[in-house]
Amino acid sequence: MTHILSAVAWPYANGPRHIGHVAGFGVPSDVFSRHMRMAGHDVLMVSGTDEHGTPILVQADKEGVSPQQLADRYNRVITEDLQQLGLTYDLFTRTTTRNHYAVVQEMFRTVHKNGYMVEQKTMGAISPSTGRTLPDRYIEGTCPICGYDGARGDQCDNCGNQLDAIDLINPKSKINGETPKFVESNHFFLDLPAFVDALGDWLRTRTAWRPNVLKFSLNLLDDVRPRAMTRDIDWGIPVPLDGWEDNPSKRLYVWFDAVIGYLSASIEWARRSGDPDAWRAFWNDPEARSYYFMGKDNITFHSQIWPAELLAYDGRGSKGGAPGPYGNLQLPTEVVSSEFLNVEGQKFSSSRGVVIYVRDMLARYQPDAFRYYVASAGPETQDVDFTWADFQRRTNDELVAGWGNLVNRTASMVHKNFGAIPTPGERHPVDEGVLATTTTAFGRVGELIATHRQRAAVAEAMKTVGEVNKYVSDTEPWKLKTDPERLGTVLHTVTQAVSDLNTILSPFLPHSAQQVHEAFGGTGTFAPQPRIDEVTDLDDDSRRYPIITGDYRQGEGGTVPAWEPRPVAPGTPVGKPTPVFTKLDDSIVEDELDRLRESS
Repeated sequence: MTHILSAVAWPYANGPRHIGHVAGFGVPSDVFSRHMRMAGHDVLMVSGTDEHGTPILVQADKEGVSPQQLADRYNRVITEDLQQLGLTYDLFTRTTTRNHYAVVQEMFRTVHKNGYMVEQKTMGAISPSTGRTLPDRYIEGTCPICGYDGARGDQCDNCGNQLDAIDLINPKSKINGETPKFVESNHFFLDLPAFVDALGDWLRTRTAWRPNVLKFSLNLLDDVRPRAMTRDIDWGIPVPLDGWEDNPSKRLYVWFDAVIGYLSASIEWARRSGDPDAWRAFWNDPEARSYYFMGKDNITFHSQIWPAELLAYDGRGSKGGAPGPYGNLQLPTEVVSSEFLNVEGQKFSSSRGVVIYVRDMLARYQPDAFRYYVASAGPETQDVDFTWADFQRRTNDELVAGWGNLVNRTASMVHKNFGAIPTPGERHPVDEGVLATTTTAFGRVGELIATHRQRAAVAEAMKTVGEVNKYVSDTEPWKLKTDPERLGTVLHTVTQAVSDLNTILSPFLPHSAQQVHEAFGGTGTFAPQPRIDEVTDLDDDSRRYPIITGDYRQGEGGTVPAWEPRPVAPGTPVGKPTPVFTKLDDSIVEDELDRLRESS
């Protein structure tokens, strides 16, 4: 057993999330985590809502509420959406907890003590109309290096170079379009150049990463400069140093706030579990593995800034130093970044109405239909265009006509002919062959999921579905009524094959996996689902908030399957089945396109 940390990107709490967001961080992390638990590993999947920064203030002003009220509202919306999608977080929390504040401040104090937080004067961007700080990522202009029109204030996605907002040509605020004003201010900078050698040595050992992610990460080392870790803003975590802590307009920046959430969420999970040190097995043990899931716009944070912060805390930069009370914190095993999901030929844009919110998708369609689309056609290594026609086709042709049809006709034949799973007689080579196919699929699909090739994993699983459907067609059980022993053998064989496939597909299709399990007389929890608990802040009794959590492990007496075939039991009653998946009418394509046109 290996301790595995699934560190999932933190959705920003200034509004509901759209399907492009969860295609990058949500579904891939859950498929991986579900599989690794079934494979016998101890998995800790953590995340939460990112609730600090200027965009929260801007949206709160628009809605006439306080920043905390806005964060509370959208924290709940996002929590409910992710729980309905079936994402098995051990803890989904938030960055406004007192626990998170304490962990972030402890990280800052140790990094500062080790000499890697350097105070400098800088020219910060201010909104002339509001007087508030404009985050680098909310400023766009022309890249001074390659001339790309649309570079952000922190980096250019075209040439990959790091930038400062003041370097942009014709900079404009993405919030209101105005030209920012640059003013001098004192801030703390993380001394990234002190980690160039350590980051380079580490990255060059990451040979299993997706090539696009590794190449981009290595290119970041060509232009490394200190990066500001504080901001002129009144909404965020105070800087925990004398002369700074009581300053109402200085706060830690998101680059030193949100990414530390992976650690603070792990610590909160441990505290809530009754074993306050349980998190250490995932963070201090060199044998533990950690996988970070996000969209490609967050690679910089996870392959450069966060590893540098971990190295700084450990004292492993050019200035040396020693770790604080959290001990030596391990660097990421892999940064699992997905490309972008677009929609009907356009980039997602909530402001322009080009958007499909997670809540709306789940209100109209089965969660597993969407999960299947992301797993089978998602933006794994290149940008992908979501179209309603393709969503309908994949649902109908692959889920309904392929897997759903196999489940339904198998259960129908068993129910009609025996009323229960029959006892097999002597198996023929064709029976042994199909069972060998499903048994082999465990290894193939499992290896593909474990190495973050989920599209190939789904394709392999569905290829096996096709082989089992062919077995049914070849053996023609409907013609075997005069040979009950042979009929029983064939139906027992196909029931076993369906059981195997249901286990293999359960990380992708957990909602329907439970239905399939029950359709063949199964009881108990087959594919665990997350739940929402209302909890009190561990360090502030006046605050309550929702978390996502659940019991996903293979406990004593539990029925959660291991990643291997599990013999079906003859005599288990099988009732008349109902369809597992809903076929989508042709009209949904035009209806959804009309919705998109009306909102944009």
